[in-house]
Amino acid sequence: MKAIWHNEVIAESDKTVVVENNHYFPPASVKLGLLNPSNTHTNCAWKGEASYYDVNIKGKVNHDAAWYYPAPKQAAENIKGYIAFWKGVEVIE
Repeated sequence: MKAIWHNEVIAESDKTVVVENNHYFPPASVKLGLLNPSNTHTNCAWKGEASYYDVNIKGKVNHDAAWYYPAPKQAAENIKGYIAFWKGVEVIE
């Protein structure tokens, strides 16, 4: 799987974890230099609190386009620290 925005591959892995139709990428497969921490947080009843990243490619910023669970609830331990994408980031095989 690849996560792409503005023709730039942000993440690539054959070991994503699919949860609720979202591919969560292992942290080592993500170009973290393209992500900037966001102050946004949301809560999921069964996964816990999500933290967000802005995707920044060549000066173009996609706010809160990536998210992860730094300390998920037990039911979501398998995606701890894994990163998922949305808001125009294309996730393809």
